[in-house]
This record gives sequence, C-alpha cells and structure tokens, in this order.
Amino acid sequence: MPYKGQVLTDRNTGNIFEFIETASDTNGERVVVKQTLKSKVKIAPDHIHTKQDETFKVISGQLTYFLNGEEKTLQAGEEILLPKNVAHNHYNTHDEPLVMLQIFEPAYDIDYFIENLIGLSDDGRVKDGNLEFLQAMVTLKYLDTPSYLAGLPISVQKFLATILTPIARMLGYRALYKKYTGIEK
Repeated sequence: MPYKGQVLTDRNTGNIFEFIETASDTNGERVVVKQTLKSKVKIAPDHIHTKQDETFKVISGQLTYFLNGEEKTLQAGEEILLPKNVAHNHYNTHDEPLVMLQIFEPAYDIDYFIENLIGLSDDGRVKDGNLEFLQAMVTLKYLDTPSYLAGLPISVQKFLATILTPIARMLGYRALYKKYTGIEK
C-alpha cells in the first residue's frame, strides 16, 4: 500500500521513486512522485492517459519527453504538462541522473500501479519499460487508472482486454499483486 515517504528502488535500473503525496493524502486529487532516473532505458511504453494529466518538474539533470510525435528536452528548473488523451512518454537519455517530480491529476490508483510496476520490474517481468502483453491487458481491465498503449487503437485494446483477461487471470496474472502492493486486484 503506497504511503507518503515510501521509497521504491528498481533493482534492475537503479531508478528511485519516492511518494511525496499519495492518493489517500490528497483525497484522490493527485499523486506526487519524486523520481531519480539513473538508467537510460524507458520505464514505460509510449502511452495515453484518458483521464489524467501528468506534470513534470525537473529538479536536476535533463528530462527527455515524447509528445505529439516529437522528442524534446527539459532542463533543471523547467516543467511541462503532458495532457490527457495525447500519446506521450518520459525518460532520461543523458549520463547524469535525472531528478524530477511527477504529478498525476487526478490520482485514481496510479500510486498502486507504480508500486506494482517496480515489483514486476524487480522480478524481471518488465523489459525495456514494457509489461508482458497479458499483464498489460489485465492491468488495463482492472485498474481505475485509465491508460492505454499508444501504438494500438484504444477500442482494440479494450476488446483484447475483455477477451484475454479471463485467460490471463486463470494463468495467475493480476492487475495488482499482494506481494507488491498489499492488495490483490
């Protein structure tokens, strides 16, 4: 269960995530995560949030982000809003670690998703920022955070999630795993 001050370290990348505010701290208004990205790998695929905006505030280093088909860079002291319904991503492509605040508004259950994602990565179930396909479908179907892969029409993803999720759950896939988040969903 995510809590203010909780620090998660991805053992595979060395990236560090600290919850500054969780959904429960803000009555669901936002989640704020301080990230230290040491690796030069994507931590998530290009994606679309249909009901959340993400704001990034760079503390040190340089943030590389993808938005509207373009890759750009932000410097320390700069910030950007990556709006809902637009394909985007963010990562560190530089040698220096990137330290930034990431703010999700509204919160939904994105803090649980982050906990789960780090746990899955630690267990070797995330490759180059990508969940296994069946894991992605179960996550899409059962989490309240409405997020989709950027390269595939949302309607197709919803259809695939509906068809594949019962099979994936029989195979043991969950949207949230108790061992990572304290709850199973």
